[in-house]
Amino acid sequence: MNERLKELRKYLNLSQKVFAEKLGITDSGLSNLESGKRNLTEQMIISICREFNVNRAWLVEGVGDMFTNLPETILDELALQFELTEDEKDLVTDFCELSKEQRHIVMNFIRGFKDKK
Repeated sequence: MNERLKELRKYLNLSQKVFAEKLGITDSGLSNLESGKRNLTEQMIISICREFNVNRAWLVEGVGDMFTNLPETILDELALQFELTEDEKDLVTDFCELSKEQRHIVMNFIRGFKDKK
């Protein structure tokens, strides 16, 4: 795992100082992690994966791709979170392209259905 940490930093073309700053640790602390003098904590693993979009399985086990596949847009992220189909994503896009007044009418219409539950 320590070797993959160093591999990641070098792949991102970041110095130990810059990489460490992004994680909120010192460059000497990072050096100790990269050299294996210290082991990565669970919290540090989480921080690395979040900060650099790293695939946890790759970092911990050396399995899979180095980086996670991230959504390209906010709508893609919402689609993942709410399991939207392509048609539903298109509907959200269409809604967003309406005027403010039109969106208000649609919202009231939808809320009317929701309130009937």
